[in-house]
Amino acid sequence: MSKSLYIPKDYKSALTLRETQHAIKYIKDIFQQALTFALTVDRVTAPLIVRKGSGINDDLNGVERKVDFSIKEIESDAEVVQSLAKWKRMALYRYGYTAGEGIYTDMNAIRRDDDTDNTHSIFVDQWDWEKVITPEQRNIEFLKETVRYIVKAIVYTKRKVRMRYPQLKAQINGNPFFITSQELENLYPDKTPKERERLIAKEHGTVFVMQIGGLLESGIKHDGRAPDYDDWSLNGDLLIWDDVLDNALEVSSMGIRVNSESLKSQLALCNAEDRLKYDYHRMIADGTLPLTIGGGIGQSRLCMLLLEKAHIGEVQSSVWPEEMAEKCAENGIILL
Repeated sequence: MSKSLYIPKDYKSALTLRETQHAIKYIKDIFQQALTFALTVDRVTAPLIVRKGSGINDDLNGVERKVDFSIKEIESDAEVVQSLAKWKRMALYRYGYTAGEGIYTDMNAIRRDDDTDNTHSIFVDQWDWEKVITPEQRNIEFLKETVRYIVKAIVYTKRKVRMRYPQLKAQINGNPFFITSQELENLYPDKTPKERERLIAKEHGTVFVMQIGGLLESGIKHDGRAPDYDDWSLNGDLLIWDDVLDNALEVSSMGIRVNSESLKSQLALCNAEDRLKYDYHRMIADGTLPLTIGGGIGQSRLCMLLLEKAHIGEVQSSVWPEEMAEKCAENGIILL
Protein backbone atom coordinates (compact mmCIF):
# COMPACT_ATOMS: atom_id res chain seq x y z
CA MET A 1 0.00 0.00 0.00
CA SER A 2 1.38 3.39 -0.95
CA LYS A 3 -0.14 5.14 2.03
CA SER A 4 -0.65 3.91 5.57
CA LEU A 5 -4.03 2.39 6.32
CA TYR A 6 -5.48 3.45 9.66
CA ILE A 7 -7.49 0.83 11.55
CA PRO A 8 -9.54 2.32 14.40
CA LYS A 9 -9.41 0.24 17.57
CA ASP A 10 -12.47 -1.98 18.04
CA TYR A 11 -14.14 -0.44 14.99
CA LYS A 12 -17.64 -1.62 14.07
CA SER A 13 -19.90 0.17 11.64
CA ALA A 14 -22.99 1.63 13.30
CA LEU A 15 -25.03 0.73 10.21
CA THR A 16 -25.55 -2.52 8.33
CA LEU A 17 -24.68 -2.71 4.63
CA ARG A 18 -28.32 -2.26 3.67
CA GLU A 19 -28.80 0.65 6.06
CA THR A 20 -25.63 2.20 4.68
CA GLN A 21 -26.96 2.12 1.12
CA HIS A 22 -30.23 3.71 2.22
CA ALA A 23 -28.34 6.33 4.23
CA ILE A 24 -26.08 7.28 1.32
CA LYS A 25 -29.09 8.13 -0.82
CA TYR A 26 -30.71 10.00 2.07
CA ILE A 27 -27.59 12.12 2.61
CA LYS A 28 -27.29 12.95 -1.07
CA ASP A 29 -30.96 13.92 -1.33
CA ILE A 30 -30.88 16.11 1.79
CA PHE A 31 -27.52 17.76 1.18
CA GLN A 32 -28.24 18.64 -2.44
CA GLN A 33 -31.41 20.42 -1.34
CA ALA A 34 -29.54 22.24 1.43
CA LEU A 35 -26.71 23.23 -0.92
CA THR A 36 -29.13 24.54 -3.54
CA PHE A 37 -30.80 26.73 -0.91
CA ALA A 38 -27.53 27.87 0.72
CA LEU A 39 -25.73 28.91 -2.47
CA THR A 40 -28.64 29.66 -4.86
CA VAL A 41 -27.40 27.27 -7.54
CA ASP A 42 -29.10 25.22 -10.28
CA ARG A 43 -28.27 21.61 -11.04
CA VAL A 44 -26.77 21.05 -14.50
CA THR A 45 -25.41 18.09 -16.46
CA ALA A 46 -21.63 17.79 -16.70
CA PRO A 47 -19.22 15.80 -18.88
CA LEU A 48 -17.32 12.68 -17.88
CA ILE A 49 -14.95 13.09 -20.83
CA VAL A 50 -13.46 16.06 -22.67
CA ARG A 51 -11.26 16.41 -25.78
CA LYS A 52 -7.56 15.96 -25.19
CA GLY A 53 -5.66 19.22 -25.62
CA SER A 54 -8.71 21.41 -25.06
CA GLY A 55 -7.27 22.99 -21.91
CA ILE A 56 -10.52 22.26 -20.06
CA ASN A 57 -9.35 19.25 -18.04
CA ASP A 58 -7.96 20.04 -14.60
CA ASP A 59 -4.19 19.58 -14.35
CA LEU A 60 -4.34 19.29 -10.54
CA ASN A 61 -0.68 19.54 -9.48
CA GLY A 62 0.51 19.27 -13.06
CA VAL A 63 2.07 15.81 -12.79
CA GLU A 64 -0.90 13.45 -12.60
CA ARG A 65 -1.50 11.25 -15.67
CA LYS A 66 -4.94 11.58 -17.20
CA VAL A 67 -6.90 8.56 -18.41
CA ASP A 68 -7.14 8.99 -22.18
CA PHE A 69 -8.40 6.94 -25.11
CA SER A 70 -9.17 7.16 -28.81
CA ILE A 71 -12.66 7.50 -30.29
CA LYS A 72 -13.60 5.77 -33.53
CA GLU A 73 -15.38 8.72 -35.17
CA ILE A 74 -13.24 11.57 -33.84
CA GLU A 75 -9.64 12.25 -34.80
CA SER A 76 -8.55 13.76 -31.46
CA ASP A 77 -8.32 11.59 -28.34
CA ALA A 78 -10.52 12.06 -25.29
CA GLU A 79 -9.68 12.27 -21.58
CA VAL A 80 -11.64 11.31 -18.49
CA VAL A 81 -11.97 14.45 -16.37
CA GLN A 82 -9.87 14.88 -13.23
CA SER A 83 -12.14 17.71 -12.06
CA LEU A 84 -14.51 20.26 -13.58
CA ALA A 85 -12.94 23.44 -12.20
CA LYS A 86 -12.46 24.98 -15.64
CA TRP A 87 -15.51 23.48 -17.36
CA LYS A 88 -17.88 25.06 -14.83
CA ARG A 89 -16.68 28.59 -15.51
CA MET A 90 -17.09 28.09 -19.22
CA ALA A 91 -20.59 26.71 -18.60
CA LEU A 92 -21.65 29.78 -16.64
CA TYR A 93 -20.58 31.93 -19.61
CA ARG A 94 -22.28 29.73 -22.21
CA TYR A 95 -25.54 29.45 -20.23
CA GLY A 96 -25.77 33.19 -19.55
CA TYR A 97 -25.56 33.22 -15.75
CA THR A 98 -25.11 36.58 -14.04
CA ALA A 99 -23.80 37.76 -10.66
CA GLY A 100 -25.41 35.94 -7.74
CA GLU A 101 -26.42 32.94 -9.88
CA GLY A 102 -24.66 29.62 -10.14
CA ILE A 103 -24.66 25.92 -10.91
CA TYR A 104 -23.79 22.62 -9.28
CA THR A 105 -23.33 19.17 -10.75
CA ASP A 106 -22.40 15.59 -9.94
CA MET A 107 -18.74 15.25 -10.87
CA ASN A 108 -17.31 11.78 -11.40
CA ALA A 109 -13.61 11.52 -12.18
CA ILE A 110 -10.71 9.08 -12.28
CA ARG A 111 -7.38 10.09 -10.77
CA ARG A 112 -5.17 7.15 -11.61
CA ASP A 113 -2.11 8.49 -9.78
CA ASP A 114 -3.81 9.11 -6.41
CA ASP A 115 -2.53 7.04 -3.49
CA THR A 116 -5.33 5.05 -1.87
CA ASP A 117 -5.96 5.01 1.88
CA ASN A 118 -8.87 5.54 4.28
CA THR A 119 -9.96 8.74 2.55
CA HIS A 120 -8.48 8.53 -0.96
CA SER A 121 -9.77 6.55 -3.93
CA ILE A 122 -8.85 6.64 -7.61
CA PHE A 123 -12.58 7.23 -8.20
CA VAL A 124 -13.59 10.75 -7.22
CA ASP A 125 -17.19 11.85 -6.75
CA GLN A 126 -18.00 15.43 -5.83
CA TRP A 127 -20.69 18.03 -5.89
CA ASP A 128 -18.93 20.62 -8.04
CA TRP A 129 -20.40 24.12 -7.84
CA GLU A 130 -19.64 27.54 -9.32
CA LYS A 131 -21.21 31.01 -8.97
CA VAL A 132 -20.80 34.28 -10.81
CA ILE A 133 -19.57 37.11 -8.57
CA THR A 134 -18.88 40.83 -8.90
CA PRO A 135 -15.42 42.44 -8.75
CA GLU A 136 -16.32 43.78 -5.29
CA GLN A 137 -16.87 40.24 -3.99
CA ARG A 138 -13.33 39.11 -4.77
CA ASN A 139 -12.23 39.32 -1.15
CA ILE A 140 -11.59 37.17 1.92
CA GLU A 141 -14.79 38.16 3.71
CA PHE A 142 -16.99 36.96 0.85
CA LEU A 143 -15.02 33.70 0.75
CA LYS A 144 -15.59 33.20 4.50
CA GLU A 145 -19.30 33.96 4.17
CA THR A 146 -19.62 31.29 1.48
CA VAL A 147 -17.77 28.75 3.64
CA ARG A 148 -20.20 29.41 6.50
CA TYR A 149 -23.16 28.68 4.20
CA ILE A 150 -21.65 25.35 3.18
CA VAL A 151 -20.92 24.39 6.79
CA LYS A 152 -24.54 25.17 7.71
CA ALA A 153 -25.71 22.81 4.96
CA ILE A 154 -23.42 20.06 6.29
CA VAL A 155 -24.57 20.54 9.89
CA TYR A 156 -28.22 20.52 8.81
CA THR A 157 -27.69 17.27 6.91
CA LYS A 158 -25.92 15.67 9.89
CA ARG A 159 -28.83 16.61 12.14
CA LYS A 160 -31.33 14.99 9.77
CA VAL A 161 -29.19 11.84 9.50
CA ARG A 162 -28.91 11.51 13.30
CA MET A 163 -32.69 11.80 13.60
CA ARG A 164 -33.11 8.87 11.21
CA TYR A 165 -30.18 6.84 12.65
CA PRO A 166 -29.91 7.70 16.36
CA GLN A 167 -27.05 5.19 16.79
CA LEU A 168 -24.82 7.77 15.11
CA LYS A 169 -23.44 9.98 17.88
CA ALA A 170 -20.84 12.37 16.42
CA GLN A 171 -21.57 16.08 16.10
CA ILE A 172 -20.09 18.77 13.86
CA ASN A 173 -19.07 22.26 14.94
CA GLY A 174 -21.11 24.70 12.88
CA ASN A 175 -18.77 27.67 13.46
CA PRO A 176 -15.70 27.28 11.24
CA PHE A 177 -12.35 28.58 12.43
CA PHE A 178 -10.43 30.50 9.76
CA ILE A 179 -6.65 30.51 9.47
CA THR A 180 -4.19 31.09 6.62
CA SER A 181 -1.65 28.45 5.67
CA GLN A 182 1.14 30.84 6.74
CA GLU A 183 -0.48 31.46 10.13
CA LEU A 184 -0.78 27.71 10.53
CA GLU A 185 2.90 27.23 9.72
CA ASN A 186 3.81 29.95 12.22
CA LEU A 187 1.71 28.16 14.84
CA TYR A 188 3.34 24.75 14.26
CA PRO A 189 6.68 25.45 12.52
CA ASP A 190 8.14 22.03 13.33
CA LYS A 191 5.20 20.07 11.88
CA THR A 192 4.34 18.95 8.36
CA PRO A 193 1.32 20.54 6.64
CA LYS A 194 -0.85 17.46 7.32
CA GLU A 195 0.25 17.34 10.96
CA ARG A 196 -0.69 21.01 11.29
CA GLU A 197 -4.12 20.32 9.81
CA ARG A 198 -4.70 17.51 12.29
CA LEU A 199 -3.74 19.65 15.27
CA ILE A 200 -5.82 22.68 14.30
CA ALA A 201 -8.87 20.56 13.41
CA LYS A 202 -8.67 18.63 16.68
CA GLU A 203 -8.70 21.94 18.57
CA HIS A 204 -11.50 23.68 16.66
CA GLY A 205 -13.54 20.88 15.08
CA THR A 206 -14.28 22.71 11.83
CA VAL A 207 -11.49 24.68 10.14
CA PHE A 208 -10.98 26.50 6.85
CA VAL A 209 -7.30 26.78 5.92
CA MET A 210 -6.87 29.69 3.49
CA GLN A 211 -4.34 30.77 0.87
CA ILE A 212 -3.06 27.47 -0.53
CA GLY A 213 -0.81 27.08 -3.56
CA GLY A 214 2.06 29.51 -3.13
CA LEU A 215 5.30 29.06 -1.23
CA LEU A 216 5.27 29.63 2.53
CA GLU A 217 8.05 31.49 4.36
CA SER A 218 9.70 28.10 4.95
CA GLY A 219 10.09 27.68 1.20
CA ILE A 220 7.55 24.84 0.93
CA LYS A 221 3.90 24.76 -0.14
CA HIS A 222 1.12 23.88 2.26
CA ASP A 223 -0.36 21.91 -0.64
CA GLY A 224 -0.24 22.00 -4.42
CA ARG A 225 -2.76 23.88 -6.55
CA ALA A 226 -3.00 24.33 -10.31
CA PRO A 227 -2.18 27.94 -11.23
CA ASP A 228 -5.14 28.51 -13.55
CA TYR A 229 -8.34 28.18 -11.52
CA ASP A 230 -8.09 29.22 -7.84
CA ASP A 231 -6.60 32.56 -6.89
CA TRP A 232 -4.03 31.34 -4.34
CA SER A 233 -4.70 34.36 -2.11
CA LEU A 234 -8.47 33.70 -2.06
CA ASN A 235 -8.91 29.93 -1.68
CA GLY A 236 -8.80 27.22 0.95
CA ASP A 237 -9.68 23.76 2.25
CA LEU A 238 -12.53 22.90 4.60
CA LEU A 239 -11.47 20.42 7.30
CA ILE A 240 -13.77 18.69 9.79
CA TRP A 241 -12.55 16.63 12.71
CA ASP A 242 -13.37 12.93 12.31
CA ASP A 243 -13.54 11.01 15.62
CA VAL A 244 -13.47 7.63 13.88
CA LEU A 245 -10.24 8.37 12.02
CA ASP A 246 -8.85 10.51 14.84
CA ASN A 247 -7.83 13.00 12.18
CA ALA A 248 -8.86 15.99 10.09
CA LEU A 249 -11.00 15.10 7.08
CA GLU A 250 -10.90 17.45 4.08
CA VAL A 251 -14.44 17.61 2.73
CA SER A 252 -14.12 20.56 0.37
CA SER A 253 -11.59 22.56 -1.61
CA MET A 254 -12.85 25.88 -2.93
CA GLY A 255 -11.93 29.41 -3.78
CA ILE A 256 -12.47 32.61 -5.69
CA ARG A 257 -11.17 31.95 -9.18
CA VAL A 258 -8.34 33.71 -10.96
CA ASN A 259 -8.93 36.97 -12.79
CA SER A 260 -6.70 38.21 -15.59
CA GLU A 261 -4.01 39.55 -13.26
CA SER A 262 -3.76 36.58 -10.90
CA LEU A 263 -3.90 34.09 -13.80
CA LYS A 264 -0.90 35.66 -15.51
CA SER A 265 1.00 35.99 -12.24
CA GLN A 266 0.44 32.38 -11.16
CA LEU A 267 1.21 30.98 -14.61
CA ALA A 268 4.48 32.89 -14.56
CA LEU A 269 5.37 31.50 -11.13
CA CYS A 270 4.84 27.96 -12.46
CA ASN A 271 6.54 28.54 -15.83
CA ALA A 272 3.24 27.63 -17.44
CA GLU A 273 2.57 30.72 -19.53
CA ASP A 274 2.22 28.49 -22.59
CA ARG A 275 -1.29 27.68 -21.36
CA LEU A 276 -2.40 31.12 -22.53
CA LYS A 277 -2.74 29.54 -25.98
CA TYR A 278 -5.92 27.76 -24.86
CA ASP A 279 -9.34 29.37 -25.32
CA TYR A 280 -10.19 28.99 -21.63
CA HIS A 281 -7.10 30.90 -20.52
CA ARG A 282 -7.41 33.57 -23.20
CA MET A 283 -11.03 34.18 -22.21
CA ILE A 284 -9.95 34.84 -18.63
CA ALA A 285 -7.04 37.03 -19.69
CA ASP A 286 -9.25 39.24 -21.89
CA GLY A 287 -12.15 39.36 -19.41
CA THR A 288 -14.62 37.34 -21.50
CA LEU A 289 -15.34 34.74 -18.81
CA PRO A 290 -17.23 35.93 -15.73
CA LEU A 291 -15.57 36.30 -12.34
CA THR A 292 -16.55 33.29 -10.23
CA ILE A 293 -16.21 31.44 -6.96
CA GLY A 294 -16.49 27.68 -6.80
CA GLY A 295 -15.33 24.39 -5.41
CA GLY A 296 -15.95 20.72 -4.89
CA ILE A 297 -17.54 18.90 -1.96
CA GLY A 298 -16.63 15.24 -1.71
CA GLN A 299 -19.75 13.07 -1.85
CA SER A 300 -18.16 9.89 -0.51
CA ARG A 301 -16.11 11.81 2.05
CA LEU A 302 -19.19 13.58 3.35
CA CYS A 303 -21.04 10.26 3.53
CA MET A 304 -18.23 8.54 5.44
CA LEU A 305 -18.04 11.49 7.86
CA LEU A 306 -21.79 11.67 8.51
CA LEU A 307 -22.16 7.87 8.74
CA GLU A 308 -19.06 7.55 10.95
CA LYS A 309 -17.24 5.14 8.67
CA ALA A 310 -13.56 4.20 8.83
CA HIS A 311 -12.88 3.88 5.09
CA ILE A 312 -14.17 5.62 1.99
CA GLY A 313 -14.66 2.18 0.43
CA GLU A 314 -17.54 1.63 2.88
CA VAL A 315 -19.59 4.22 1.00
CA GLN A 316 -18.35 3.87 -2.60
CA SER A 317 -17.45 1.04 -4.95
CA SER A 318 -13.92 1.27 -6.30
CA VAL A 319 -10.73 -0.75 -6.85
CA TRP A 320 -8.30 -1.23 -3.96
CA PRO A 321 -4.90 -2.84 -3.47
CA GLU A 322 -5.35 -6.48 -2.43
CA GLU A 323 -3.34 -5.99 0.76
CA MET A 324 -5.61 -3.10 1.79
CA ALA A 325 -8.80 -5.04 1.08
CA GLU A 326 -7.54 -8.02 3.09
CA LYS A 327 -6.53 -5.89 6.06
CA CYS A 328 -9.88 -4.13 6.06
CA ALA A 329 -11.75 -7.44 5.99
CA GLU A 330 -9.68 -8.74 8.91
CA ASN A 331 -10.68 -5.72 10.98
CA GLY A 332 -14.40 -5.53 10.26
CA ILE A 333 -14.22 -2.81 7.61
CA ILE A 334 -16.53 -3.98 4.83
CA LEU A 335 -15.63 -2.43 1.47
CA LEU A 336 -18.44 -2.18 -1.07
